[in-house]
Formats: sequence, C-alpha cells, structure tokens
Amino acid sequence: MTDETTPSPSSTGTAPGPDTIASIGSAMARMRLMIGRRFIGNLVLSRVGGGMELSHLDVVGTVRRLQATQEATVGAIAEELRVDPSRSSRIVADLVRQGLLKREVSQEDARRTIVVITPVCQEMLKKADEVKRETIREIVADWPAEDVERFAELYDRFISGFDRRRQEFEMESQNKPGAAEG
Repeated sequence: MTDETTPSPSSTGTAPGPDTIASIGSAMARMRLMIGRRFIGNLVLSRVGGGMELSHLDVVGTVRRLQATQEATVGAIAEELRVDPSRSSRIVADLVRQGLLKREVSQEDARRTIVVITPVCQEMLKKADEVKRETIREIVADWPAEDVERFAELYDRFISGFDRRRQEFEMESQNKPGAAEG
C-alpha cells in the first residue's frame, strides 16, 4: 500500500503547520492509551477467548508473524515480545497444553525446537481477525468509501515511516558509546 513515489512535503514546499503536527501527536497519544488498555485484545478475548489471556494472544500473534519469515522459537518469541525467555517458555507451554501451539523439530537444525500454530489456533486467529475487521468497519461505517481508502493508504504510509524511524533509533542507540555495556 505504501506509495514510494508520493513526493515528500519538503520536495513540494508544503510542510504541515505546527497545529497539524500537534494534532497528529495528540491523536497518537490517545491511540497509545487505547493500545495500552488493550481494547482490541480484550474485545477479541471477550468474543473468542476460550480461557486465553492477553499474553496468550500476544504469543500466538507473534508466532504467526514469525512463521511468515522464519522458524518460531521460544527465544525468537521472547525477543519479539521483549520478555524474558523463561516467561515466553511458560506461555508457550500453556498454549501447547491448550492445543493452540505445538512443538516440532526444526527442519533447519534438528537440535532446535520450534513452535507452530495448530489448526485449532488457526481457527481462533481467523475469528480474532474478524473481530478486528468488524471493529474497524464499525468505526468507519459512516465515512465515505474514498475516505476509508485514503485513510488506509495514509495510515500504512505513516506506520511504515514510524517503523523506519524506530529502526533508525535502535541503530543509533546501539552505536552510542557504552550501548553494548547494557
């Protein structure tokens, strides 16, 4: 969705004003609070939870994302969620007991154990995705279709830029003197 050919404000000479930037910052603060309150996660759990906790939802979502590009190990899950590997391991064990995840031998390195999503979990994730999509549809229900399409494009572009800036920040932080001392 990201349109790399769209000219930047600096190249068109139409930089946004301070009030516009402040408005975006304010909206971001409100969004952070809603994310912090785990609105979507709690909504998903209320509709399809089946005894799951928010941390369980985080782990299965992380396994799904990791599986798209690599094998999901307990260590990779912990790193992605920025939690201790022992916590990641306990949550994975809970999800294995519930039949949502299973452990398998890595095809890349038989000494390594990977975590995979079971068909039961796939169905639960489909339901969770539908709850998210339904929530978005409800929020934009009274918007003109063109606005929804434009918002999707702009939001994707904004989040992509935000992610690039996050990566830059992490690289800057790693390159500072003393950063490796932890």
